[in-house]
Amino acid sequence: MGRPLSHRTALLAGLTAVSLSLTLCSCASGSGRGDARALPSALETPKLTAVDINPHERAELRQGGTLHVAVAQYSTQWSPIQTDGGESSTITVTKPLLPTFFRSDAAGTQTPNPAYLQDAHTEQRDGRQVVVWTLNPKARWSDGTPITWRDIEANWRALNGKDPAFRTGSSTGFELVSAVDRGKDDYQAVMTFERPFSEWQSMFNGAANAPLLPASRIATPELFNTSYLDAIPVTAGPFKVEKLDRAAQTVTLVADPAWWGEKPLLDRIVFHAMLPNAMAAAFNKGEIDLFNNGPDVAGYQAVKNTPGAAVRRAGGPDFRQFTLNSRSPALTDPAVRQALFQAINRDVITRTDLAGLDWPTVILNNHLLVANQNAYRDNSLGLSRYDPAEAVRKLDAAGWKLDGDVRRKDGKELNLRMVIPAGVTQAQNEAAVTTGMLKEVGVKVTTVTANPNEFFDKYVNRRDFDIAAYSLLGTPFPASGNRSNFAQNGGTNHAQAGSPAADAALDRAAAASDAATAFEAINQADGELWKVAGVLPLYQRPQLYGARANLANIGAQGLSDIVWENVGFQK
Repeated sequence: MGRPLSHRTALLAGLTAVSLSLTLCSCASGSGRGDARALPSALETPKLTAVDINPHERAELRQGGTLHVAVAQYSTQWSPIQTDGGESSTITVTKPLLPTFFRSDAAGTQTPNPAYLQDAHTEQRDGRQVVVWTLNPKARWSDGTPITWRDIEANWRALNGKDPAFRTGSSTGFELVSAVDRGKDDYQAVMTFERPFSEWQSMFNGAANAPLLPASRIATPELFNTSYLDAIPVTAGPFKVEKLDRAAQTVTLVADPAWWGEKPLLDRIVFHAMLPNAMAAAFNKGEIDLFNNGPDVAGYQAVKNTPGAAVRRAGGPDFRQFTLNSRSPALTDPAVRQALFQAINRDVITRTDLAGLDWPTVILNNHLLVANQNAYRDNSLGLSRYDPAEAVRKLDAAGWKLDGDVRRKDGKELNLRMVIPAGVTQAQNEAAVTTGMLKEVGVKVTTVTANPNEFFDKYVNRRDFDIAAYSLLGTPFPASGNRSNFAQNGGTNHAQAGSPAADAALDRAAAASDAATAFEAINQADGELWKVAGVLPLYQRPQLYGARANLANIGAQGLSDIVWENVGFQK
């Protein structure tokens, strides 16, 4: 199911989405065409440059039609840049509605989106990095006001981290900006950086889950935090909102006749919120046309057995993980969190979760890079190794002594609340298996199963858990995309763990002028994240979608993003 989020691409940039269910080269991307029953010739994770979207030219597709898409959560906060809006379902629904300045291809290469941006480039002025954004004068908000440099300025003021009353999901990049000024006219913004930011293209970027929002709705903390509560008041995309229906758990979008870009092929998009383990049945019945199956085995088999259906398959920068709340009374000691890491057999979890998916069962030993990504390496210094004897030693040394079947300290038993979302088969499996593993070292686990609409809003975002199981979804920007999840002041650092050394390494990566320097800093940051032991990576999450076989230009996107104007059904 979704989230920062959500959490991702090198996993990285802008806001990182997280997902409840399962919701990051240089090789040629696949054709994207294929039979639902065809399996890969060898059990290999698709390259990060793979994409599987059934590509077709617009002329090959019919005008009109309604696309029904399943999402895992009906949201309350519909602003994807507000900290409670970084969940993957929210991001999915709002992407056809909000401005994003770049298009990302299968290799993660960024090109300006001409609907909003005529040009964007970086240069040096007086020893400072400056980015000049030249907007499309035709671009308008749905209330009729033009999109201008004032919108860029307002987003910077809201997202730069200077005023904590703006509850932002991420300030990455924006906190490095010292000024946003008017350029040659109202349609040009000049952004000056205090320190270099190599991944500046992650700003206002759809693939980085970082759209532009209107100044009129985010200029004050109250507006920023409440304008999109239970509402989507202003948009500027190829589609607009027709109806938000909480009772029916649906969001209906229609093609916006005021849209100045290429006319959307679809008439409508209807997003249906439902339990992840109910999506395959709805797909089989013809109630939905597209859903993110992830590593759900029953759903995967159901898609393969549905006439007129296709499995869309790619490898992305997304991964399944456990978040440990470092502010929970029992988990404030990093040594205790490290002990839990070593008491959990991730190989067993991975094999159980992925069995029957035709996907390699390989555990993930890096927080910031996935195994099919350049520069991936294990920086865990042994903390990634299943070692229950060492876990026992660490727990003993931390004062948690075995008393019968459960460890106790200062009269309190080591009883951890593991919160999982309802309807996510993998989370249910993970909770059951983890409970047994931790029992072996004297740690009690109590599972709390949350309503999917409340999993993030009530538990994860409020840090009301000891262990939470969900996925982090990456982006094409390795350095900046993960910062909000792992920096000490990160808006989506739900583990609340971190260190100055990790922050400094992430900053070095974001400022690096070449890939080698950036990747070295990313791996240094990863080593520090193993030490603070806030997030335990499990495995790279498969991008597996069920889709109607005649649905084109959408599916398993890899590092690319969806061009919603071009999504449609074959003639």
